[in-house]
Amino acid sequence: MATPGQTTSTVAKELRTVIVTGASSGIGAYCARALKAEGWRVFATARKPADIAVLEADGLEAFYLDYREPESIAALVEAVLERTGGTLDALFNNGAYAQPGAVEDLPVAALREQFEANFFGWHDLTRRVMPVMRRQGHGRLVHCSSILGLAPVRFRGAYSASKHAIEGLMLCMRQELEGSGIHLSLIEPGPVTSKIASNGLSWFLKNIDVENSVHRADYQAQLARLQAGGSVSKLKPGPEIVHKALRHALLSQRPRPHYVVTVPARIGAALKRILPASLLYRLLARRA
Repeated sequence: MATPGQTTSTVAKELRTVIVTGASSGIGAYCARALKAEGWRVFATARKPADIAVLEADGLEAFYLDYREPESIAALVEAVLERTGGTLDALFNNGAYAQPGAVEDLPVAALREQFEANFFGWHDLTRRVMPVMRRQGHGRLVHCSSILGLAPVRFRGAYSASKHAIEGLMLCMRQELEGSGIHLSLIEPGPVTSKIASNGLSWFLKNIDVENSVHRADYQAQLARLQAGGSVSKLKPGPEIVHKALRHALLSQRPRPHYVVTVPARIGAALKRILPASLLYRLLARRA
C-alpha cells in the first residue's frame, strides 16, 4: 500500500486490477470503461451473453456473473485469479436491481430474491477475494450502496432493505479491517442516469398484484413512470459522478467510509441529520 510520501499516480500503478460487477449498463458500464482508460486492468461482469460480447468488443475482460448463483461467483473469482497470478487489488460491488412495491404487497420469495442479488451475493464475492487481499496486505473494497440505504422511501422497501443491510454489514467489516491495509468504502448515490428504474418494471409486474392492492392508484402512476424509463430531473447526473467517487475510494491514501453523491442524496442525508424523524419521513413519503 501507499506510504505517506507517495502520490496518487504512484498508488495507481500499484492498484492495477479491479473487478467491476453489473457492467452491462449505467454506473458499472461507465466505471469499467473509465477505469480501463485510466490504466486499470478491469474484469467486468454481466449476465447476458450480448452484454458480455459488447464489453469484450470494447477491450474489457468480461465474465458471466449472477449474484443469485454462488457457482458463478466462485467461477468468476477462480478465472480472475488465474489470469492475475493470484492477485487482486480492488473489487467494486455494483450489480443490483430494484424490486418496486409496497412492503405489504411483497411476496416473501420476491424479498428473498432481492437479497440474494443485492446482499448475499455481494457478501459471497467479498469473502472470496478477502484471502487474496489479506495475503497481499492491501486492497480496496468499494460497494455501491444508495441514498435509500440511509433514507428510505415508500414503494422501495425491498431495495431499501437490501441497501440498509449492505450498509450495516460492510461498516462492521470496515472496522474489522482496521490496520490490515485493506480499505472499504460505500458509495451512496441519489438519482443517476441508468436503467435501474426501467429494469425494475419486469420485477414489479412479476411479483406485485396491482389489481388487488390497496395501493392500486399509486401503482398506476408508478407504472406510467417506469414505462417511461424512470423519473426525469435536471438534478439527475450521469454515472461519471459515481466514477469520481469510486476513483477517490480506489486511489486515496485515506478513502472515506461514505461517499454521498448527487445533490438530492446530499440533501436527503442532511435532512436526516437535522429534522425530527416523523417530519423527515412525511417529507420522503410525498416525494415517492
